[in-house]
Formats: sequence, C-alpha cells, structure tokens
Amino acid sequence: MNTYRAFLQSQMNPFGVVALAICVLLTCPATSFAEDNAKDEFTTTREIIGDYQRITTPNGVEESFIVNLNGARQYVSVRGNDRANPIILFVHGGPAAPEMPIAWAFQDPWEEFFTVVQWDQRAAGKSFPLNEPQDMLPTLKPEQYRDDVISLIEHLNERYGKRKVILMGHSWGSIPGLMTAAERPDLLHAYVSLGQIIDFREGERIGFEQILRVAREDGNSEAIAELEGLEPYPGDGDFSIEKIGVQRKWSIQYGYLSAGRNSARAYFRAHRLSPEYGPADVMAWQQGSAFTIQNLLPKLADVSFKDVTALDVPVFMFMGRHDYTTPNEPVVEWLTKLDAPHKQEVWFENSAHVIPADEPGKALFKLVTQVRPFAVNAGDGAPIE
Repeated sequence: MNTYRAFLQSQMNPFGVVALAICVLLTCPATSFAEDNAKDEFTTTREIIGDYQRITTPNGVEESFIVNLNGARQYVSVRGNDRANPIILFVHGGPAAPEMPIAWAFQDPWEEFFTVVQWDQRAAGKSFPLNEPQDMLPTLKPEQYRDDVISLIEHLNERYGKRKVILMGHSWGSIPGLMTAAERPDLLHAYVSLGQIIDFREGERIGFEQILRVAREDGNSEAIAELEGLEPYPGDGDFSIEKIGVQRKWSIQYGYLSAGRNSARAYFRAHRLSPEYGPADVMAWQQGSAFTIQNLLPKLADVSFKDVTALDVPVFMFMGRHDYTTPNEPVVEWLTKLDAPHKQEVWFENSAHVIPADEPGKALFKLVTQVRPFAVNAGDGAPIE
C-alpha cells in the first residue's frame, strides 16, 4: 500500500472517493484505463481533475509561485481563462484553513470571468513548511496578515499589469480583508465578504445562544450538557480553544457550517481530490492549522470593527441565512450604519458559512452581475456579452 493511500485511510473511510475514482476511470479509453489502473486511485483521480481543469485559452493564466511577503515565503496559485479579466484575491479562513485544496470543487466557472488567486497565508497549508515556525510565531497577528494582503495585491498588480483587485475575505480572512479595505481602498475595485466578523466576541455569544436554543428545542441532552458546561461563553479574556472546539462541534452538527448537513465531511473531504494538494501538502495543512490556531486564535477575542463607520470602496456582504459560525446580526447592524460609495447585503437562503460550497451557482451569479461591473467600469475587463 503506497504512502498516499495509507495516509488517506488513516484519516477516514475512503470508500466514497474510491468509488468516484472507479466511475471516472471507466469512462476513459482503454489505453488510458490500463495506464491509470496501475496507479493509486486517488492519484489518478487528482490527475484527471487537474487535466480536465487545465487552462487552454490563448490568453489564460495557470501558474503557482512562491513570493516573499514581509519576510515570509508564501505559496500562491493563479488561474483564469483571460488575463484581461479582473483579479479576485481570495483570503481564506481558519485561521490556517486554506481554500486552495477545496476550490477545485467550485472555482472552475469563476475562471471564465475572473483571474482567481488562491493564497496559503503565512504558517498555513503549502506556506507552512516554507518558513521556520518559530520565526513565524511573533508575526501571527491580524495586522501582519493585513500587511501580507497589501503586499500580495501590489505584487499581483505588477505581475499581471493591474491597478486594483476584487478582495474576497472568508471567515477569519474577513479580518485582514476588512482591515485592508480600510487601510488601502485605493487597491480595491470592491471588497466582498463571506462570513464577515464584525465583533468576534459578540458573534461567538450569538452563535452559542442559537446552538443552545436549538439543542434544547431538539431535546438533545448530550449537546445541552456540553454547551451548558461552557457557560459563560465565550467569557472574558482570551478565547479558550477547548471551548470553541465544543461550540463548533455542535454548530456543525446543527447545519451552521454547511446548510442542511450535520457534519463537515463533504466540505473537508474535497481536499482529497485536489489537483493542487498531495499528501505532504495535506499534512502541512494540518500542522499549520494546529500551530496557528494555538498561537493566533486566542488573541482574536477582542477584534472588533464597530468603530469602522466609513470605507472608501464598494462593499458586498455575502451572508448565508443559516450561518451561526459567524452570525449575521452584527454584520447587518454594522452595514446599515456604514458610509460607503456602494454597500449591499447579498443573502443566500440555502447557505450557512461556506457559501461557495452550499450555493456555488448563485455565488458566481452575484459575483458576475453585481461585483464584476465595478471592475469593468474602472476599465478592468470587458462587459459580459
């Protein structure tokens, strides 16, 4: 048994993915089947997906590179069918939960209208083994990630001949994302947030109260006991990783991560078929996540944007109706008071916290019809015919 299969089987039952691999292989010509059949099923499936998603347009871009951002080497992936299209820079959540290994499941159609940049932040994913962890330790603070976003945008603008990008922050990524929108609006066509954090402590409180409420309505004695054992939640001072872990366990089971699902299995297993991530990358993802959560998450308890009352950039808040991982109530209240050249609530009725996975078609539709015109009107990309 090869190393990749052993690793995957140690993580969870691979039957479903093996079945998918077999189905894919049965559609191949005999010569390809014979060649692929000698390989590990997961490796073969990743190769098939990668080949299917290969950018073939004359003016397309499909490249990955390592860039030094403020003293830390970091891994970047860039994909798009036309370099003339606006750039979307996706700032992933977590902390240290890269979207790059999951993006293959929804990003392909985005690449017809945007050049999409997935970036593994410092001490996350493919960037984790590029630097000594102890060197990263004193830099794990929101302001540093904001500075990394700014430096990366400047690098992308120079590399691809752009003046601005569309910045998209997800969950934790909405913290350095919104900080960047406040600090350097001149670099952005628009700021788009998925699962925006406005006041971290307040959001945790609201999410906890909702989960405990539904657990009581459900008569779930195990959930009630575990959640009541956390009170007061989230409490004062630094966040407790252990407490957040218990809260997230029940939040996920009640569908507040991915709507209508009682686990994160579908979302997080997608990395196993990623053309961009091999077994060593997945291991780095896990190691970076453990390192960063331990050293960064407790410091985020007092993060708040309530005093940000004006932004000089169009603002879009993408909100999943069922999201209690980062609850919407503080976002709606904040957006109502915000002074911006354009601001918009965009609701996803069948989504929770992972909108691109829960409603990929609607997410793309809103990006193309409502966000992209701000870049086109600024001379970046052609109108959709």
